[in-house]
Amino acid sequence: MCRNIRPLNNFEPPATRDEVAAAALQYVRKVSGTTKPSQANQEAFDRAVREIAHITEHLLDELVTTAPPKNREVEAAKARARAELRYAR
Repeated sequence: MCRNIRPLNNFEPPATRDEVAAAALQYVRKVSGTTKPSQANQEAFDRAVREIAHITEHLLDELVTTAPPKNREVEAAKARARAELRYAR
């Protein structure tokens, strides 16, 4: 359920709003225990996603690191290699 929650800090180019929103959505889904809330809970669910995305953007803006920025393509290739090892049987 949490596939889209990935590290978003220290990438070049920086994380997009879509990436932050996807991570916030997955977080709210995990915490609430549902992927699709009922109509009665939809407003609270959507508000939580918006607020968590907003807070996450502030966090990413304020984090400081001395490490060089990571390259998205290189990190994706590493993840694919790990998955290949994990799932190859």
